[in-house]
Amino acid sequence: MDGGREVDDLNALYAASYRRLVVQMYAICGDLADAEDAVQEAFITAIRKRRTLRSVNNPEAWIRTVALRRLHRGWRHLAVVRRHQALDREPEPAVEVGPEHVALVTALSLLDPSQREVVVLHHLADLSVAEIAEDLGVPIGTVKSRLSRGRERLGELLTEREEPSHG
Repeated sequence: MDGGREVDDLNALYAASYRRLVVQMYAICGDLADAEDAVQEAFITAIRKRRTLRSVNNPEAWIRTVALRRLHRGWRHLAVVRRHQALDREPEPAVEVGPEHVALVTALSLLDPSQREVVVLHHLADLSVAEIAEDLGVPIGTVKSRLSRGRERLGELLTEREEPSHG
């Protein structure tokens, strides 16, 4: 494959999947800037590793896995920073979106991170349990358990938000 064709293929992959991948990463991490950074860095990695990307069956899944790893690295780094210094930051301003989206992202943020990750990958990325297990490097049973618990908790959280308050 020549270099021009590779660039065209990567441009097409970017055009077809960038937004979808950002939405998935945003649902996992709850921070739009981090989601965009993770996906952008994953595409930069794809440029550097064109040979590897050529050999995979699903380039979008490969990009998603690289973006997920970037998010995981960021979380580990933040955990170390939080242990060594107190962070006095104001919360980031919310992105203007509809109330249903806000409720869903809020509920997702209250899930255990491992549950949130599999719920998003299964329902937003349309990955099978087996694909999620492979991407995350965990047993299928672990994915099923996290998915079940995450759905149950998400249902509870969203039901709580829908019930009118009696004052």
